[in-house]
Amino acid sequence: MSVQITALHVLILYLTGSSYGSELSPVPISCGIRAADLPDSTQVVLCPANCTLWKLSVFGSGVYASVSSVCGAGVHRGIIDVSGGPLEIQRVAGRSNYLSSYAHGIQSQALSRWSASFTVASISSPMEVSGQTTSTLPAPGTKKTVKKAPKKPPAAENRCQVDVALLLDSSYNIGQRRFNLQKNFIGRLAAMLKVGPDGPRVGVVQAETPRIEFYLGNYSMPKDVIFGLKDTSYIGGNTNTKAILHTVRNFFNPEYGVRRGHPRVIVAFVDGWPSDNLEDAAVMARESGINVFVVSVAKPIPEEMGLVRDQDYTKKAVCKDNGFFTMTMPSWFSTNKFVKPLAQKLCSIDQLLCSKTCYNSVNLGFLIDGSSSVGDTNFRLVLSLISSIARNFDISDIGSRVGAIQFTYDQRLEFGFNEHTTKDDALRAIQNIPYMSGGTATGDAITYAVENLYVPRSMGMGKKYLIIVTDGQSYDDVRGPAIAAQRAITVFTVGVAWAPMEDLRAMASEPKDTHTFFTREFTGLEQFEQPIVRGICRDFTEFN
Repeated sequence: MSVQITALHVLILYLTGSSYGSELSPVPISCGIRAADLPDSTQVVLCPANCTLWKLSVFGSGVYASVSSVCGAGVHRGIIDVSGGPLEIQRVAGRSNYLSSYAHGIQSQALSRWSASFTVASISSPMEVSGQTTSTLPAPGTKKTVKKAPKKPPAAENRCQVDVALLLDSSYNIGQRRFNLQKNFIGRLAAMLKVGPDGPRVGVVQAETPRIEFYLGNYSMPKDVIFGLKDTSYIGGNTNTKAILHTVRNFFNPEYGVRRGHPRVIVAFVDGWPSDNLEDAAVMARESGINVFVVSVAKPIPEEMGLVRDQDYTKKAVCKDNGFFTMTMPSWFSTNKFVKPLAQKLCSIDQLLCSKTCYNSVNLGFLIDGSSSVGDTNFRLVLSLISSIARNFDISDIGSRVGAIQFTYDQRLEFGFNEHTTKDDALRAIQNIPYMSGGTATGDAITYAVENLYVPRSMGMGKKYLIIVTDGQSYDDVRGPAIAAQRAITVFTVGVAWAPMEDLRAMASEPKDTHTFFTREFTGLEQFEQPIVRGICRDFTEFN
């Protein structure tokens, strides 16, 4: 049974049985029901047993996006277990960031934002609410004494949930003295971060060999990290690339303390300049979902610039060339004022853009019907829908990418995935697409998109999606081209006016119900923005 049918069933139960909405009569739901599927007045639900056997989509930690499974959130929170049970739901406002974590057998996912949230809580039994029948009243004539337990201050939650690999520069250029100053700086950084089992974790990799000095799980306190650094000896060397590649392949391993769902970070310290090309290694790190920072110390003077193989190495190596992922320190002898700013950057979870999510790791293609039956005014409404969908994604050269094709009898590649690598540019390009006018050959257009838009050299490494918007009957066959496309691309179809539902479903990926949308009027297109975005994120999560 699909989620939609189950949600409808719950809604019917709610509307036909007044007691279901009351606090004492939980609404029975299935494991996959999301908070968004339930009426706002539903406060208490009853989860079935064995929800842990299902692959549940949960977004957030403590506060969950409304697109999350309610029962999955209950298990993740530890309120119910394999036997199921009742949950109390409290609706709260949407958030701009939902953290991922692993708890009680459920891996929740990170989400950059959602329009509504909820929390879950346990249900007290009626006996606990009304009081116990056997009381312990004091005997007549005696004073009642109540011992108050001393209140313990609640432990502050460390919200800096990141796993960090610190790549020491151990080149011949730095020398023993500055190498020791580098270790001192890292020790102060660990203290500033408040490294701990429930907070940030750090490990150290030394370049050249390369050599992992200690893993994330080796030291759980700042003083232990400082102790581990004392045993790190200077080895000398010439290369930085090997250390990055070795860290990507060997350091971030669950067996050595890396945590599922936590942002992963490489901080590469470079004294002077790198002796080799960092770009390829950095690309591999980013494509593995690792955020790359570069901290350069004692930049080369003009006379030394000729020795630098790639003067733009910083821009090519970091996670994103926006100034956030770089820091320059003039010398190892004056680093105290840089400890706190670097710690703040590493703990700015919202800005760690290289952690892969459905928002920053997809190739989003649009196939737009420009036939005569659409008309210029309605064509603008189609572009408005496409813009609103694209606006939800982090479009960049290392994030999500968008491309567009307009079709009639002919096809026109409006722009490819590698042409507009900022969100503003991409949205501007969408709005500036000129209306073609002509016939309708959707099948040929799908084939054209596969061959000309989804070109490996122009795409990011993310999952491929195609959104087809059409208003009428195609003059050619759509089934054959659609089946071929669906082998590598997830297809959503949006039909308007005279678009036959049979064709829309044939072109859409499975399950058809969640990948097919239809409205009689072009003014109704705007309602599909969030369902399509949610569908992309759901597919992305299940795929990964």
